[in-house]
Amino acid sequence: MQHWDRIEAFIAVVRTGRFSSAALALKVSVSHVSRLVAGLEQQLGTQLLYRTTRTLLLTDAGRIYFERCQPLISELEEATHAVQSLAESPHGLLRVTAATNYGERFIAPLVNDFMTLHPQLEVDFHLTNRRINLLEEGVDLAIRLGTLADSSLMARRIASRQEYVVASPDYLAREGVPETLDALRHHHCLAGSRRSWVFQENGRRREVRIDGRWRVNSGLALLDAARKGLGLAQLPDYYVMDDLHQNSLVSVLKRYRHPDTGVWAVYPGHQHTSPKIRHFIDFLVGALPAPLPDQRMPDSDGH
Repeated sequence: MQHWDRIEAFIAVVRTGRFSSAALALKVSVSHVSRLVAGLEQQLGTQLLYRTTRTLLLTDAGRIYFERCQPLISELEEATHAVQSLAESPHGLLRVTAATNYGERFIAPLVNDFMTLHPQLEVDFHLTNRRINLLEEGVDLAIRLGTLADSSLMARRIASRQEYVVASPDYLAREGVPETLDALRHHHCLAGSRRSWVFQENGRRREVRIDGRWRVNSGLALLDAARKGLGLAQLPDYYVMDDLHQNSLVSVLKRYRHPDTGVWAVYPGHQHTSPKIRHFIDFLVGALPAPLPDQRMPDSDGH
C-alpha cells in the first residue's frame, strides 16, 4: 500500500531543497517530515537523499522516483483544485422538473437567472404534472407542491404555499356561503386532479370527498370555472391571489384552512449533495417569496 503522505513529503523536500521549507509548506514539524522521508526509504528499501549539513542531493534512485512521482502529486493537486472549484461555481448538467403552471410562472424565470450567473452550467428543465421517479429517470431535482409523501428522498422547503376555497361573488349570492365543511355537500364543487379537499378541523387534518358535474386536471381551467360562477374550487395561493385582491373571487371556509403546506425542493439523498444542486436550491430560497399569503392578500368569508 502506498503512503501518499510519505511521497508528498519527499516531493516537497526535493522541490524546496530543505526539510524546514518542506515542513513549512506542509504545515507540519521538521521532525515529522524527516520521519516520513525515512519511512519512504525504508518502504522502498533504498536511499533517496544524501543528507549533508549544507545541502541535500538526490541519489540515482531518488532522482528516478522524484521524476515519476512529481506528475502524480501535480495531478492530485489539480484534482483537488478542480473539486474545490466546483463548490464555488456550478458546472455540468442539472436536470430539474416542476409542475407545469407553477414551473412556468415561478421556477423557469429563476432557472434563467441562475444560468446567467453560471454560464458553465447546462440545464434540462422538464415541466410536467406527472410525479417523476427521480432515481429511475436520472433527474437531479424536483420542485414539488403541498404535503410530501414519505420517501427516501431529501427535501428542503423553499417557499410558502396555502390553498384557498374560492368562489365568485355571483355564485355565493346565488347559492349561499358555506359555513361548515359538511355544507360542501350542498354546493357545486369543481374537482381538479384530486377527488378530495384537505382541511384542518379541531386541530386535525380532514379530507372531504367532493363531487360535482365538472372535473378537470388543470388549475387554470378550474380558476376560469370559478370566476364564471360554476362553483367552489380549492386552489393554491399563486392561482387566486390576484383575483382575491381584485374581489373577483372570495375566499370561504377560512377557519378550516389547512396550515401552510409549502413548496419543496426534492432530491436524491446522497451523502454529499452536488454543488450545482446545493447552489440552485440556495438560489431558489433567496428568490422565492417567504411571507405567507395571509400576510399579503385580503381574506374574507364572504361577509
